[in-house]
Amino acid sequence: MHPLILLPAYLAVTVAPLVLSWLQDLPPRPFWDEVSSGLAMAAFAIMLAEFVLSGRLRTISGSIGMDVTMRFHQLVARTALAFVLLHPFLYSTPFGRALPWDTTGQLSLGLDTASLASGVIAWVILPGFVLIAVLRDRQPFRYETWRLLHLLGAVVVAVAVTHHTLAAGRYSADPWLAGFWLLLVTTAVGSLAWSRLAAPLLKARHPYEVCGLRRIALRSWELGIRPIRGPALRFRAGQFVWLNIGHSPFSLHENPFSISSAPAQRPEIRFVVKEVGDFTRSLGTVAPGTRVWLDGPHGNLTLDGRSAAGVALIAGGVGIAPLLGIARQMLAEGDRRPLVLLYGNRVAGQIVYGDELAALADRPATRVVHVVSEPAADWTGEVGQIDRAIVERVFGPEGAADWLYLVCGPPAMIDVVEDALTGIGVPSGRILSERFYYD
Repeated sequence: MHPLILLPAYLAVTVAPLVLSWLQDLPPRPFWDEVSSGLAMAAFAIMLAEFVLSGRLRTISGSIGMDVTMRFHQLVARTALAFVLLHPFLYSTPFGRALPWDTTGQLSLGLDTASLASGVIAWVILPGFVLIAVLRDRQPFRYETWRLLHLLGAVVVAVAVTHHTLAAGRYSADPWLAGFWLLLVTTAVGSLAWSRLAAPLLKARHPYEVCGLRRIALRSWELGIRPIRGPALRFRAGQFVWLNIGHSPFSLHENPFSISSAPAQRPEIRFVVKEVGDFTRSLGTVAPGTRVWLDGPHGNLTLDGRSAAGVALIAGGVGIAPLLGIARQMLAEGDRRPLVLLYGNRVAGQIVYGDELAALADRPATRVVHVVSEPAADWTGEVGQIDRAIVERVFGPEGAADWLYLVCGPPAMIDVVEDALTGIGVPSGRILSERFYYD
């Protein structure tokens, strides 16, 4: 789906209940009452659309990148939370039951015990639900536990808000608006069923197995997998997948990893994995032949469909993984365009595939620049972190406006690099990056 279609479609879904309410031409209530109802309906539409945004649908994320999709998911969720928190405090109309003579709901909000209870449940749970999502890396439980709580919380809030809206909503009593809500609810349920039931069933038809595991640097491993039957996954260099190793295809035990091998190197698919979490720290215990399930490919950090006079790859730490896949595919295709790889690490021992990168530097019109922030006495490369000065020194003379720059690494590094590149005249449309942490 084209990016220029996605945003108008999302806005149309959010605004549609307001338009359908206005078309009912009911007697007006006080201004802030109408604002309150509008905020509540817009928030409900956002909540239901969030199920689709978070459903890993490549139709949506394939054109703009999953990182953009998920960032938008985070921002609009907080917008919905603000709308919901304000919603009950703006009413001046009494909260009591519907009056027999008030057939249009102008004089009372018409709340009975059940509809009031469902509204209070959603209003109480939603702030905690969003807060736990924002602080997900500071929780005392495992990532898989957080994912389960996030999923269950979303379902509870959606059910409560659906009941509250259809049972107490003045405008939602209209058949057209009620039908719109039921359509959105059905779409949300369908998205959830796809991601938690249908997609795992499809994965179960294409199992993979671990075919190689070796340490390639300090706290870094190379993981290789291959299909047990059938062809290997088709992907573009620079994309990533969700890996589920040693669990049921329906399990929440899955993590996103960028593919470090090139499409030309299939059927084996390789990954660079850094020891940072519960799963990755135990990676060394995974035995060859362990069953693996894939969800993907995802991501938009690729050269495909983009023209450039030269290619710049800028990596920090394990962010080298997707850029390695791109460099390897360029070699496999005989791509002769100039190539510069700028690769930052804390110490030299964290550099992965040192021999391969040295051989890459021998390719015509190719440079590999290493940056180490804590160098040993015998280090001869760049020292420090990838900052504006290094970016300007490495890329300033390269004809910046005609190159394509692909950036992957810690969020702070990405911010610095993007600012530095635009500072030397690189158009923002020539800079591609993917990030998956924002708060």
